[in-house]
Amino acid sequence: MTRVLLVPPDTRPPTLSHPVQLGALAGAEVRTPPPEALPSFHTPGDVRALAAWLEREAGSADVLIVCLETLTLGGMIPARRVNDALEAVLERLTLLERLHAAHPALRILAFGVVVRVAHDNDPHEEKPYYGEWGAALRAYSAAFDRHARHGDMERAALDGARAAVPPDVLTDWVGTRARNHALHVAALDLLARGTLAHLCLTLDDTSEYGLAAHDRRALEGRADALGVWERFDIYPGADEVPATLMARALLPGPSRVFVRYSGTLGAGAGLIYEDRPAGELVRAHLRAAHCRPVARPEDAEFVLAVNTPGERQANRQPDLAVVDTPARHLPAFVDDLRDDLAAGRAVSVADIAYPNGAERRLWTLLDAVPLAQLSGYAAWNTAGNTLGSAIAFGRLAALARGPERRRAQLEAVFARMVDDALYQSFVRPEVRAQLRDPSPFDLGEQRGEAETQLRARITPLARALWERHFAGSGHALGWGEPHLAWPRLFTGVFPLEVT
Repeated sequence: MTRVLLVPPDTRPPTLSHPVQLGALAGAEVRTPPPEALPSFHTPGDVRALAAWLEREAGSADVLIVCLETLTLGGMIPARRVNDALEAVLERLTLLERLHAAHPALRILAFGVVVRVAHDNDPHEEKPYYGEWGAALRAYSAAFDRHARHGDMERAALDGARAAVPPDVLTDWVGTRARNHALHVAALDLLARGTLAHLCLTLDDTSEYGLAAHDRRALEGRADALGVWERFDIYPGADEVPATLMARALLPGPSRVFVRYSGTLGAGAGLIYEDRPAGELVRAHLRAAHCRPVARPEDAEFVLAVNTPGERQANRQPDLAVVDTPARHLPAFVDDLRDDLAAGRAVSVADIAYPNGAERRLWTLLDAVPLAQLSGYAAWNTAGNTLGSAIAFGRLAALARGPERRRAQLEAVFARMVDDALYQSFVRPEVRAQLRDPSPFDLGEQRGEAETQLRARITPLARALWERHFAGSGHALGWGEPHLAWPRLFTGVFPLEVT
């Protein structure tokens, strides 16, 4: 049995329990750090406790999947907020060199997240001043990158954007980015020296122009100079990378994938939180998971069924202008999924028509499909998050043999359906409507009422989904008490067990 040490970016279900479930369906033992070593929302984890745990566990492990920000800055969100000096950060990174020297058979797969330029003015996941200055910082970010690409014709816009932000705020914000960028450059050097077996650097909530795009180009240039592209990926994503690297680590060779879009023009669909069209994002995520596209489903080890918008993503459902358009035909897409399953193919569904949850229309149509036969399903948060999970499910399906692994696979697939479809697309907006003008960033005293509403609404839906599609598997559903991961509606926690 392969033993994996997983150091996640935080403790939300998609970043912690989901990759653990994926490891279980592949027959691996996945061990995670003690709670005090991991972040709690924006409170950093104890990096000393984490280092001590890694030193204790490394000798008995085969694989280490590690978030660079958790290792050196206490977590992905704390890395955007804390003021730790670069010297301290780089010293903490040397732990990976020591682990590699002491345990040369340990394969270390690392990942980091290029600091995002948040699309909203969140003072909790970003620096506290972002609540007031977020819009001005976004404008500066875009103006800086436009000037970097297009030259003096953008100078006036850059000067104006810089003048709109208090100098101390701008200096601090840019300085945090520079420190984290230096961490990623140092990780590339570790990759070149052989300390790391693979490295993913991803862009969270990115866009065509901005400081993240500027950082990406610099990192790509460094990778060019070091000649490390065979073991390096950089692309839009973040929270899903533990799942991606779990899939890469647990199978030795590449997987052949047939990508089936919901519309013939699906590869060209535009996305809200990514800097490229859907087809290029799919290619990037396939590469990171060690997958190769093929031209025919008969030649594939799994089918990745991608529900794309007709033209581009939109935030509100239904959107008849750019999402649910004649550029795709969902009933035919569902027919194809049913035919793939009937032919005995492994099928993993990635629903990226809308961000932050399943497309309600597609979910309704999928009721005619034997959902328990799917090898994977994902529809959460950004398109990149969804694709990473769905691809990991599909790649690891080849290992989901035998009663215990099949049980773990059912549990993992059902958990994503509960979260991505039932909660994010149906229950979450209903709960929000019952609250009194809730802040998207902090529910405050309304958290208790929100969790009461959550439990009352999602429990019967989850049980009904199980009875209709999964009860015939011969397994039973153990259902815990749903609650919120953080004091906001964005992420729910749904404790469940398939036995």
